[in-house]
Amino acid sequence: MLALPPKVTDRAFRRLAEINAGRTAQCLRVAVEGGGCSGFQYDLRLEEAPEPDDLVLEKDGQRVLIDPVSLPFLQDAVIDFTEELIGARFTIENPNATMSCGCGTSFSI
Repeated sequence: MLALPPKVTDRAFRRLAEINAGRTAQCLRVAVEGGGCSGFQYDLRLEEAPEPDDLVLEKDGQRVLIDPVSLPFLQDAVIDFTEELIGARFTIENPNATMSCGCGTSFSI
């Protein structure tokens, strides 16, 4: 079965554009690190530019970066942005995760 790269929703790209409005555009890095209450955790942060070996997902000048170590953990995932009563945040719907914690930032495979 062919593994597919992660997808970024239009809503996530729009939010990144809002964040970048009026300043030098930054990229959203989505990484997976060891740790968290379920074994792995997502690390989302803004960075100036991609590294040479990053996967770059781009739309309308907005870029989401994924490093090659994190990529296998994010195959077929959907990176989105949600606004709820408890707050607004980027989210990751990851079909590879067998379990996740209540906060949504920690998962296991």
